[in-house]
Amino acid sequence: LVGAVDQGTSSTRFLVFNAKTAELITYHQVEVTQLFPNEGWVEEDPMEILNTVYECIDKTVQSLTQMNIPTHCIKAIGITNQRETTVVWDKNTGQPLHHAIVWCDNRTQTTVDQLIAKTPNKSQDYLRQYCGLPISTYFSAVKLRWLLDNRADVRRAVDEGTALFGTVDSWLLWNMTGGTNGGKHITDITNASRTMLCNIRTQKWDKELLEFFDIPDYVLPEIRSSAENYGNMTEGTLKGVPLSGCLGDQHAALVGQTCFKPGDAKNTYGTGCFLLQNTGKKAVMSRHGLLTTVAYKLGKDEPTFYALEGSVAVTGGLVRWLRDNLGIIKESADIEELAQTVSGSGDVVFVPAFSGLYAPHWRPDARGTVCGITQWTTKAHIAYAALEAVCFQTREIIEAMQQDALDAESEQHSSSTLQVDGGMTNNKLLMQLQADILGCTVLKPSMPETTALGAAMAAGKACGIWNLDPDQLTSVTFERFHPSVHEDDIAKRYRMWKLAVEKSKGWHFAANSGNKHNTLVKSVSPGDQSAVLPVTVFIISSFAMLILAR
Repeated sequence: LVGAVDQGTSSTRFLVFNAKTAELITYHQVEVTQLFPNEGWVEEDPMEILNTVYECIDKTVQSLTQMNIPTHCIKAIGITNQRETTVVWDKNTGQPLHHAIVWCDNRTQTTVDQLIAKTPNKSQDYLRQYCGLPISTYFSAVKLRWLLDNRADVRRAVDEGTALFGTVDSWLLWNMTGGTNGGKHITDITNASRTMLCNIRTQKWDKELLEFFDIPDYVLPEIRSSAENYGNMTEGTLKGVPLSGCLGDQHAALVGQTCFKPGDAKNTYGTGCFLLQNTGKKAVMSRHGLLTTVAYKLGKDEPTFYALEGSVAVTGGLVRWLRDNLGIIKESADIEELAQTVSGSGDVVFVPAFSGLYAPHWRPDARGTVCGITQWTTKAHIAYAALEAVCFQTREIIEAMQQDALDAESEQHSSSTLQVDGGMTNNKLLMQLQADILGCTVLKPSMPETTALGAAMAAGKACGIWNLDPDQLTSVTFERFHPSVHEDDIAKRYRMWKLAVEKSKGWHFAANSGNKHNTLVKSVSPGDQSAVLPVTVFIISSFAMLILAR
């Protein structure tokens, strides 16, 4: 058996798989508290994250015992984690110096503006040539820079050489391999590639990037491959078991979906939405708003594979918002039943740019927008539009990948199918909408835990008990969703989506500008003075939504 820690944005899980059949034996899950100390800020307590990992391991082991399965059958443990989330802690005390700043936190916009201003051509894309990423609030280096600039205790600890920086995988690995008693300060290449400090080609911390962000290298973890022995568990019910696999969650899902060939792609529907496509052993630089990232490196001496990624900040988070903030559903799963009570969105379009737009737009000044509300609009139309928003955002990413493929004169991005995973794939209406809006077949695997499975596969491979030869992997069956709507109807709705996206841009800047009217006009396409009216409609719409919620 192989265990997998799946530490996500919303919850932590520990799962146990059979290495011969990829069968999930048992698991335990615990929610993680998200903290919102200010508007746009998203934090989590690193100690809570760590404690939920140990709790999930203990509960899962208890479950194995009740099933009469001895714990010594677990031969390795893999870790997969929420990416970009930033932790800084004291290596002498083991205590965090600040709450973890979560990947979707956008407090660092001023920091981003300052960093862009110092580039020679004032370009958000200046560092892509080194790390494959735009300068954005999304990535870890910007969050660490903010901590250094705004927290005197963090700055002091860094200057004194007692601070350690890492993403969630590093925080867990350091603690699980001993912590203050010899814990290993390491990360894997997939997580390192999301920091903006790692050179995408050399796969090492880059001197020029470190100088640009003014971050000392001694706070950084050692970069390792995604499948090797990092050390053994030093406490708990699985003490002595090797930790031998580590992948960022989206990379783990790519491995778990066995997307090992160039052109293979998967889309994960979680708090956000992340579409990764294997580009082989070549790092492809996107010219259409995608990210270049390391897909995986499954062993010290194994080749590195790369991927193009489209990242969407809010998908499952939108359903939670409808539940918690507006109260139009009681449980997240209720959105499917509610949306099915209408035949469509009633021309309502919902752009959930709560923390700006990620790929392919990269507009931190965008904000959530609802367009097209009339007196006949109901909460069911809002729910339907929310599901459509997930699918339209995915289509934008697919089209960007197709454009990058054309630029590279490659056919590898053209596919008539899309493999999917994540909690939202249980929503059959969403999956059917996705097939309709993409015009391709959507494949949902019979084994839904592909993220944790990918981490287990990496750990098992490192220990020699999991064969990753694609020809010998256990076949997985798929539930298929085929397009069922005429493409002309989809084209009309997609045009409306693109119009609504344009209306969402510039909102944050406009709201904080002394001359709001002029800013609103500038935020849309030249000559489109009608933008001011939809903005006014949005204000009324927001009030209407609160009424609908009642």
